[in-house]
Amino acid sequence: MTTKTRLPAPPGPFRESFWRSPVRGPWLTSVLGLLLLAGIPVMFVTGLLSYAAYNPDLALVNDETPDKGLLGFYLFSWPTHPVWLYRLNQGTHVTLGLMLVPIVLFKLWSVLPKLFEWPPVRSLAHLLERVTLAAVVGGIIFELVTGILNIQTYYKFPGNFYPLHLYGAWVFFAGFVAHAAIKMPALVRSLRGHSMIDVLRTNLKDTRPEPLDAGGLVALRPGPPTISRRGVLAFAGGASALVGLLSVGQSLGGPFRKTALLAPHGQELAGANPDFQVNMTARDAGVMAAQTTADTWRLTLLTEHVTPAAGPVAGTDTVKSVTTLTRADLLRMEQHTVSLPIACVEGWSTDNQTWTGVRLSDLARLAGVPQPLSMLTRSLQRGGAFSRAVMSVEQVMAADSLLALRVNGADLTLDHGYPARVIVPDCPGVHNTKWVASLTFRR
Repeated sequence: MTTKTRLPAPPGPFRESFWRSPVRGPWLTSVLGLLLLAGIPVMFVTGLLSYAAYNPDLALVNDETPDKGLLGFYLFSWPTHPVWLYRLNQGTHVTLGLMLVPIVLFKLWSVLPKLFEWPPVRSLAHLLERVTLAAVVGGIIFELVTGILNIQTYYKFPGNFYPLHLYGAWVFFAGFVAHAAIKMPALVRSLRGHSMIDVLRTNLKDTRPEPLDAGGLVALRPGPPTISRRGVLAFAGGASALVGLLSVGQSLGGPFRKTALLAPHGQELAGANPDFQVNMTARDAGVMAAQTTADTWRLTLLTEHVTPAAGPVAGTDTVKSVTTLTRADLLRMEQHTVSLPIACVEGWSTDNQTWTGVRLSDLARLAGVPQPLSMLTRSLQRGGAFSRAVMSVEQVMAADSLLALRVNGADLTLDHGYPARVIVPDCPGVHNTKWVASLTFRR
């Protein structure tokens, strides 16, 4: 009769004796996991809402993920009010994402022995746990790295950020839900086994290892403690709070903006208002002042007739130029003033600015399309996500939606979109197109 022998573990981290921290164990891992259980679903939902705000179902112009298929089942027409909704959503998404970075790092530290288990697979159930763990660890690292690179506008990864981040989020969240379901009984047992108050009262000298567990997190030969469990929680929580305090000001605005030392970008100031950022300068967009003079710039209004079978944004029959307007023509039209912020996907936003210009609905009527299906905006900028966008009929017809000519009582500066820019309530900043060259109203 023969018996199976287990291959000896390779030297180093694959051997259980390698891990010696006396504070690592099921309880600490469960507490950190509980924080992620609270934060990650909020991140996931706000991320999906941010994607919906781009109205990707409206046009391929807006849709960075044309192969999303069933992943876009929830999409809806993004509202224009309340005007602070997208600002709140993106501020929450970006700030919370940054705050979760220390928690994720401490959580990964707490489960490092699990990543080096030997043998790698012991049973079918163990294989399922390992697969979900790989999806969770790989997914959270991928999402945090691509998200942070995006808010820094540092696109040094292959492919487009939007499909990579969206598809990665679905893969990660599926693994997260499966792993949470598998580990939930152990999490509940671990949390019930220790009192949070007792742990917080335990100093370094009295710190002891947890009882040996089947999961392999508790060290077989623990070394002397160099930090208590309350120290670990204070370190993780303090780092998370500090990151939040140094970044949330970019979304709150006002006096808090000066505290946003970790604000990723878009903090350049231009114009008369010293608290009014520029996300992309005219130079960066390739727009020259010579293109915007009274002699060279014209706004072209067009109509686009769409076949009923093709929907509001495809299958067009004809495109017809209706009229051409100078900036002086626009200034002679009825002017309206609104107070709106600009909120960007990277998490930063302006405070409310006072915009003055012509209502988009008035321009639609001038073009002969009083109730357009949608509106395509084209910019003097060539190429890139900022160069064109499609707005829904609700966005075009909103009373606060303007082709802005002035801001805060002065003409737009070139960096703020002179001679004219779109400003629409509760719309992602990338769709508030600057240096507008033409508006196409679809019917």
